[in-house]
Amino acid sequence: MELEQIYVPVQDDLNRVGDALKSISHVDFAWLAEQLSYVVKETGKGIRPALTLLPGKSYEYDLTYLLPMAVSVELMHTATLVHDDAIDKALTRRGQATINSIWGDEIAILMGDYLFAKAGESVADTRTPRVIKLFSQTLATISSGEIGQFRGAFNLEQSRENYYRRIYSKTASLFSLATQSGAILSRSPEEVVTVMKEYGDNLGIAFQIVDDILDFTSTEEAMGKPVGSDLTQGTLTLPAMLLMERYPDDNPVVRLFETGDKSNIARAIEMVLDSTIIGDCYKIASEYCSQACQNLNLIPDTPSRESLYALADYVIKQGT
Repeated sequence: MELEQIYVPVQDDLNRVGDALKSISHVDFAWLAEQLSYVVKETGKGIRPALTLLPGKSYEYDLTYLLPMAVSVELMHTATLVHDDAIDKALTRRGQATINSIWGDEIAILMGDYLFAKAGESVADTRTPRVIKLFSQTLATISSGEIGQFRGAFNLEQSRENYYRRIYSKTASLFSLATQSGAILSRSPEEVVTVMKEYGDNLGIAFQIVDDILDFTSTEEAMGKPVGSDLTQGTLTLPAMLLMERYPDDNPVVRLFETGDKSNIARAIEMVLDSTIIGDCYKIASEYCSQACQNLNLIPDTPSRESLYALADYVIKQGT
């Protein structure tokens, strides 16, 4: 099932989210408006806003609160990307030049800060202290994950547990913010809030595993950034970890991290593609998707619930 089909229960409201995001660039300063309109154009695939809206469809669906929350999670996501690109010195994102490559790292960091501030302003419009606190906790979790990744760059002494903690912090925590806040703002029973947290936690981990797989299997044109970017930045992902486990004595990832010789990146990608590693990674991602969906039967049987099931399938199939 394609995203446009999955989003049918909330598509009109996702369009409203997109309109609200575009309005962020309506400011008096021309230079700021130019930069904002460049980075905040639309919701992209819209997964995070959709994950905010879909849980609400089973209970008290009130856009007065759900709409600003959906805007907030997307602004937070965009801000993290802007900061990531500045830290990584990335030149492209989604096929276009990054903010930092055009205006410099300093402007990019300040732009990310501005977007975080606007996300906070938007979440305040929910008038729900529990959700506002969850927003702040998630921002702290994401930041700690980024610090951990930065400090762990080119460090070969990392376990799978380290990896799962890192991708939870960087990616899954924001998915979980979206699903939990959607449930809370629609006055769902506490049991359902817990179910939606578990769904967001596990779906987010699966999503990041698939993204890490694509860094080996996709193309620069499809990803909008160079293949092998994670290895270039010294970031150990699941495919690289499995490669190290299987070839401990003569491994291109180890040589890359120890010597900085980037010719090892192509060899690492080749070895991963010539093995069963990609399939094994997809199996692990699929297991997380299964965990995400295992308690969805506890929420009402509605089209939005079917969309949540379908979204878990989509996360796996988008890379295959």
